[in-house]
Amino acid sequence: MATWFDTIKRSFADVPVDAANKGISTDEFLEAAESLTTLFDVLGSVAFTPVKNDLLGNIKKVRERKEAAPEESKTLQDLVVNELKTKKHVAAEGLVWLVRGLDFTAQALADNLAKSDVELADSFRGAYGNTLKPHHSFMIKPIFSAAMSATPYRKDFYSKLGEDQSVVTERLNREVTALSERVSILKEFQGTKEAKW
Repeated sequence: MATWFDTIKRSFADVPVDAANKGISTDEFLEAAESLTTLFDVLGSVAFTPVKNDLLGNIKKVRERKEAAPEESKTLQDLVVNELKTKKHVAAEGLVWLVRGLDFTAQALADNLAKSDVELADSFRGAYGNTLKPHHSFMIKPIFSAAMSATPYRKDFYSKLGEDQSVVTERLNREVTALSERVSILKEFQGTKEAKW
């Protein structure tokens, strides 16, 4: 029985992380991030369009740098360090916002998986407060608040992900765990001196 996970191009669980230096492969990470944005289509509300477009816009900034300097951009960390050497930070800044958006998504889904009696809207609101809200202007906050309020009921969302709920739960747990691991590696890197501009 097909699930949403069978429709995506790449899972975060399939994004290579170098064991020695925690380097995260750029191409695979961007593919997985693009795949994850289709989850906002499953949420089914146009209110999530700004959230999805924000993620896609930041993926594009990182990808453009990768294409401009492929040899210096094999991992996300190398891409940032090498871009900053050019006195530019378009992709580095795009990656900061991409990581925030992915962190928001991962925290919302992890919370919802852990608490079977909580509605999606509550999980998304909590995650928004922890991740994106402190960085958003008063102009942006209402747009994201509208998205949280338009979140479908928990049971409707999970049934859209696939018929067999045990498979959906298992695959979603796997995806969220892998996403969270990669997000925390990137947040740690972004907190270092070499990632600052």
